[in-house]
Amino acid sequence: MKFPNLFKNNFLTATLLLLLASVSMQAQDKKAKDLLDQVTAKIKSYQNISIDFKYTLNNFKENINQESKGNVVLQGNKYVLNLMGVTKIFDGAKTYTINPEDEEITISKFDANDDNAITPSKMLTFFNKGYKFSWDILQNVKGRKIQYIKLVPTNPKDQRKEILLGIDTQTKNIYNLIEVGRSGTKTTLTVNSFKTNQPLSKNQFTFVEAKYPNYLINRID
Repeated sequence: MKFPNLFKNNFLTATLLLLLASVSMQAQDKKAKDLLDQVTAKIKSYQNISIDFKYTLNNFKENINQESKGNVVLQGNKYVLNLMGVTKIFDGAKTYTINPEDEEITISKFDANDDNAITPSKMLTFFNKGYKFSWDILQNVKGRKIQYIKLVPTNPKDQRKEILLGIDTQTKNIYNLIEVGRSGTKTTLTVNSFKTNQPLSKNQFTFVEAKYPNYLINRID
């Protein structure tokens, strides 16, 4: 069967465009992977990290708008997080959640099988497993070039639709993280201050029960 020349030309052109698009996408993904690898290497080079950040949560359907400031100190997988008046300490084995308003402390063992939750210690390198990633937009934020990488969870049961990771192209540090849920909830964590290799107390990640004599302590094993 003979095809009209016009049809054949259009078919060849479309095929060529699809091939070029495929090659371009592979190149974009490689660029994304290379940048994420640089971020990971940079993070691993620090002895410890201290971050001040802004946290926002929005859901237009539910009319929810929350904003809070927080800070976190990380060393390896240990951390001390302060957010919304609650302090969370992870000493490498157990998590201590301290709620001064309720005078209550919850102590729980570390769950190594929880791959979905982006904990402070995982936030800076969580993207290395369980996601497809692609090159996204470049933004100029107060003179800083922020390159976004789009991350899509590979687990179909994951309630997160996508995550946008903003990376400072000069420092290779994370500037912000935007998480979009399937329910329409959008959470954004923006780094206001990023300090590394700070002098830390020997007891920085140690929970001292004696400091909270009147608190109710819940131990979850």
